Amino acid sequence: MMASTHTPSALPSDSVAGDVAKLAAAAAASQAAESAEAEAYEKTHVHGVYEAIAPHFSATRYKPWPAVASFLQSRPPGAVGLDVGCGNGKYLGLNPSVYMVGSDRSASLVALAHSRGRQLQEQQAQEAKKRIAQGELDATTGTGGESSGAAVATEVLVADGLSLPFRERAADFVICIAVIHHMSTRTRRQEAIRHLLRCVRTGQAGQPGGQILVYVWALEQGNSRRGWDEGGEQDLLVPWVLKSQQKQPKRPKQRKGQKRTRDQDSSGVAASNNSGEAPPSEATAGATTAATEPDPGHTDPVFKRYYHLYRKGELEEDVLAAGGAVITSGYERDNWWVVAANEPLPSQST
Repeated sequence: MMASTHTPSALPSDSVAGDVAKLAAAAAASQAAESAEAEAYEKTHVHGVYEAIAPHFSATRYKPWPAVASFLQSRPPGAVGLDVGCGNGKYLGLNPSVYMVGSDRSASLVALAHSRGRQLQEQQAQEAKKRIAQGELDATTGTGGESSGAAVATEVLVADGLSLPFRERAADFVICIAVIHHMSTRTRRQEAIRHLLRCVRTGQAGQPGGQILVYVWALEQGNSRRGWDEGGEQDLLVPWVLKSQQKQPKRPKQRKGQKRTRDQDSSGVAASNNSGEAPPSEATAGATTAATEPDPGHTDPVFKRYYHLYRKGELEEDVLAAGGAVITSGYERDNWWVVAANEPLPSQST
């Protein structure tokens, strides 16, 4: 799901290599059994967790990552794109010249994305009225001067990354940020990438097709406070402390008359905020009990999220296994990323 990968917890991460080994053994015995067991595991250690922590998680996800923003800004005007695993929708509407639709497995995060889009649309409408009154914007044509703001999309829906409802080969681009590392087997991770590739146009010789941008957590994080690095465990349960009494992070001063529409911070690292959220309700507690563990040093609930930490080169391998072609790839802020596309169709002679 969704943007910054800062984990607001000082608790150590737990190795779950044994759990993953069991899932791999189930895959060898039966693909159907593996799928059912993996789905159940992810329901507890991924989906149930995000449903429980959605408001608090969303409050720490507000600033677009530079490389993702650059990718979106480089899309041509009129392009149609998807954000699979959109979280709170922070990337929707970032480029005013393209149209985007978001999807996420978490209904709670989708609701937050929809609410966020509505709020930004209302703000932009007020700004447009102000510019019209000042003569900066033509009330009839809606033009004049620089852009009046991004057309924030509110088209968001609940969908599983392994069962996407979008028309095949129709999108110009797809982004999938910090999502695929939550799939608990390599087969499922490759299948998730295959579904992303199915969404974008297939190019022909001399004519590029649609592109996908995928971000995943890296194993090689030797310079981060997490301390993970090459040679370490790749399959972990990473703690998230659902703090109900957190201090408000310091924020940069606002210019006079500037309105705040979302949480802002001067750094690129997500900061905890005073979300005021209580522990999970009875409606979500049942789905997340197995992923929540009491800790003697913490009075707040601690949720354990499953992550597969990608080693160098592994993401490119998965793209190739899914039938894609790697256009470019790299490393940014403890994440591996790749831009990929479908293999171009062979040119047809007349």
